[in-house]
Amino acid sequence: MLRITELKLPLDHAPEELNVAIAAYLGVPEQDIRQVIVFKRSYDARKGMMNLAYIVDIDVANEARLLARFKSDKHVMPTPDTQYHYVGQAPENLERRPVVVGFGPCGIFAALLLAQMGFKPIVLERGKKVRERTKDTWGLWRKNVLNPESNVQFGEGGAGTFSDGKLYSQIKDPRHLGRKVLTEFVKAGAPEEILYVAKPHIGTFRLVSMVEKMRADIEALGGEIRFQQRVVDIHMEDGPDGRKVARGLTLASGEQIRADHIVLALGHSARDSFEMLHGHGVYMEAKPFSVGFRIEHPQTLIDKARWGKYAGHPLLGAADYKLVHHASNGRAVYSFCMCPGGQVVAATSEEGRVVTNGMSQYSRAERNANSGLVVSISPDDYPGDPLAGIAFQRELESRAYVLGGGTYEAPAQLVGDFLAGRPSTQVGSVPPSYQPGVHWTDLAGALPDYCIEAMREALPEFGKKIRGYDMHDAVLTGVETRTSSPLRITRGDDCQSLNVRGLYPAGEGAGYAGGILSAGVDGIKVAEAVAQAILDERR
Repeated sequence: MLRITELKLPLDHAPEELNVAIAAYLGVPEQDIRQVIVFKRSYDARKGMMNLAYIVDIDVANEARLLARFKSDKHVMPTPDTQYHYVGQAPENLERRPVVVGFGPCGIFAALLLAQMGFKPIVLERGKKVRERTKDTWGLWRKNVLNPESNVQFGEGGAGTFSDGKLYSQIKDPRHLGRKVLTEFVKAGAPEEILYVAKPHIGTFRLVSMVEKMRADIEALGGEIRFQQRVVDIHMEDGPDGRKVARGLTLASGEQIRADHIVLALGHSARDSFEMLHGHGVYMEAKPFSVGFRIEHPQTLIDKARWGKYAGHPLLGAADYKLVHHASNGRAVYSFCMCPGGQVVAATSEEGRVVTNGMSQYSRAERNANSGLVVSISPDDYPGDPLAGIAFQRELESRAYVLGGGTYEAPAQLVGDFLAGRPSTQVGSVPPSYQPGVHWTDLAGALPDYCIEAMREALPEFGKKIRGYDMHDAVLTGVETRTSSPLRITRGDDCQSLNVRGLYPAGEGAGYAGGILSAGVDGIKVAEAVAQAILDERR
């Protein structure tokens, strides 16, 4: 097959026009085109017109001759191989099964790949099954009752379950591992469009059933998934090369599990696990992350600003945005985890703290658009050991809890009042969506002064890019602190900890991913590394 990129058609083109355009581009009769597969469909709104831009793979007569004719055209090429190829299959009579700690996107794909290769992994998840976890999460949102072990952060599916279900990333992916992730999601019940739309998403409700299906697939392949199994210790011994060697772990119940290959797919909120690993001397280092607020606007305002006269078109759906401003104080202010037609949710996992996040369903049909409005910070802002970033996050989250009234309501302020430096006292035209509710106040005390200064500078600049972005009644809700892990559990090319052999830091918590797709890809990479290590040991 051959591939054509950057093939553009009008937004409202008829389905048959795609084949016509392909034939015209290649200069062949339409009947020579035997099959067309849309690999990617995106939007191009330049020059005031809204077009659809396609990448298509084509089975066409005289393919070799066409490739030779178009060899100087960068938009025509052989279709690359995007099929996933396993590194091997498990040997018979495997003495010790690999263990995966955590069952978020990274842990799910690490376990799934290991199971598909016959390694029958044991998965340990500190939280509950996804439907039980959903009930506990609603307990915080509706009744102000937090379960520290079952919430937005902990439980089957990880933090990504209560999100927009975004499935796109800017990671380099020369092996097309992201395609493997998307293909497995489709097998688990995701709509097939995620394979070709430019910015695929699933939404929370669909993710729930998909996670259950993937769990069942892992179990059917011999994997074992154990819930409410919190790991409290890692067993290590001295190795011959000066590195420690992982030999097993201990659960909160006191049970001990022997294991020589342990995948740490912890997630970015497993703070007690980070502390345990640091106490054992596992090498880790502080890394940059970002903190800020959630900002809400009417979705119709964003649609009109982004799509203009095409706003409301069914193919376009609810519009998103991506903004960045480099403030005069040296800070970058940017939008993060933008959720069209969604809501702001309570995302804390620790008592006496308030954390916000964004979520939306597949339909993206809620009234408000929300996004993180965050400011970059670095280890220079929280000097100390690698755990200093956690202490920094906790301080801001505790401060937000107090500003919100001490009931898990979140502190909130209208953008106009925030820019004017006065507290807000009541809602305006944009109703805040945060559950269990907001407490109107002055957010200036919720973040360091350099963050507030940078955000006050950025908001009017963003208003120049999206008309109305800095509208008076837009709502800021605090605080957003868990944009990414504040540390990295550094690993080598073999995906193992630099100083503990057999320990495989993975995903967001280890500092190697940011979002569902990249976490899934990292889970695949680490599963391959585990499989390769076991196979090498058997040779």
